[in-house]
Amino acid sequence: MSDLIGIIPPMTTPFDETGAFDPKGVRYQVDWLVEAGCHGVAAGGSTGEGQTLDHEEFRDLIAATCEASAGRIPVVAGVIVDSTRDAIRRGKAVRDMDVAALQVTPVHYLFRPTDDAMVKHFRVMAEETGVPIIIYNVVPWTYLSPALLCRIFEEVPGVVGVKQSAGDLKLMADLLLDAPADRKIFSAVDALMYPSFALGAHGCIAAIPSAAPRALVRLWDAVKAGDHGTGLRLHAQLLRLWNAMVGDNLPACVKYAQSLQGIPAGLPRAPMPAPTPEQRTAIRDALNAMEGGRPA
Repeated sequence: MSDLIGIIPPMTTPFDETGAFDPKGVRYQVDWLVEAGCHGVAAGGSTGEGQTLDHEEFRDLIAATCEASAGRIPVVAGVIVDSTRDAIRRGKAVRDMDVAALQVTPVHYLFRPTDDAMVKHFRVMAEETGVPIIIYNVVPWTYLSPALLCRIFEEVPGVVGVKQSAGDLKLMADLLLDAPADRKIFSAVDALMYPSFALGAHGCIAAIPSAAPRALVRLWDAVKAGDHGTGLRLHAQLLRLWNAMVGDNLPACVKYAQSLQGIPAGLPRAPMPAPTPEQRTAIRDALNAMEGGRPA
């Protein structure tokens, strides 16, 4: 876990015209993100349409990502399922791979477990898998408060961090204020990467670096160096890109942004629609306006 810091893009998952997982596309993306200076990668998250993967596809995706990474940067495996049993099953499927942590959503289908049940879910999963867990705090109706997250930190040593999502930077600030110093808080407030880093987030696991990894690495380096003029310029450029991509078909929009930069990201898995012509134009314009221009 000491290596998990900085820019950790959640990769898209390449699917072909039939909707089948295309493992050959994984290496292109991993190499691209490594060359961009990213500090890690996550696979199987929501940007990677992880909720659509069956058990075998999930295992194959993480295996392909670990093989492509070849130890150059750490790999986080995303787990988006709706029961403790299935979460454990997925964690066990990849624990013998070179995985630094599991990124795990709370269970989320319609009903919210009690706080005690939520704590037990993460405790049992950590004990059964033996793999460090980063809570992916993203589901609106099972959103975990900073107080509950800090309780989980206290009671479940295997939970080593949180990926804090949604647009409320106050909740991010509260969590950074109260969380134990040895736990990692990653921002997934995509529109507000600059203030997240300035507040002390340990990095990001968010869709925006999957579309513009070099800009996010530059932003991270600028904030760490105290160069807030550069940070603000990059923030404005990245916010325009985020506004172009955000929506119910966000993974498809990220894939389009990657394709403009030479990455064979494949298609979204049905029924997710491809980007509209308006989205495509806005994404292309935002990338072209990035500092230094859009890379070929």
